[in-house]
Amino acid sequence: MITDEQLNTYRLEGTKLRVVRDALEMNDVIGIVVAWDKDSVVIRKHNRRVVKLSRLYSYELASEPRSIAVEEE
Repeated sequence: MITDEQLNTYRLEGTKLRVVRDALEMNDVIGIVVAWDKDSVVIRKHNRRVVKLSRLYSYELASEPRSIAVEEE
């Protein structure tokens, strides 16, 4: 889970993040941190829409290559 300190740093710097939700890259959300609480993070996408996502997802810098996140079922 991403920490409050990391989220605050990303918000203040306006850093673009990639939220990896599953193994498919097309399901990733890329945007900047707007707000958060103990369970969720609000990300503003490029088209200015906001998405509320769980803090349990993997948060990565969008400028770096995507890590492979495969969950076993």
